[in-house]
Amino acid sequence: MKEHGIEGVCSVHEEAVRRILANRPSEEHLFEMAELFKVFGDPTRMKILYALLESELCVGDLALLLSMNQSAVSHQLKVLKDASLVRSRRVGKNIYYALSDGHVSTIVSMGMEHVCE
Repeated sequence: MKEHGIEGVCSVHEEAVRRILANRPSEEHLFEMAELFKVFGDPTRMKILYALLESELCVGDLALLLSMNQSAVSHQLKVLKDASLVRSRRVGKNIYYALSDGHVSTIVSMGMEHVCE
């Protein structure tokens, strides 16, 4: 066993440690990922994302599905949009929301699969 970097800490798997150190993401990317996962930490936002897995919906549809007022749903949609998890498009007076891309769909689907095992 060789000491590696920190006084008194021994590296048992020196090659694995070296490989991980060489390939780990930057501190900035890790911070951004942690912030992204915080957005997933709210049950209301998860309900919205799960509903949007099925279909593009407007605020009124989401409010009805979640038994919430439109203002509260709009607030949560803003958080999701700021995190680039949902996108919107306007049709006349209505704004429709959808998951921003396949990555979001995969994260939500895999999360549900994980908790249902």
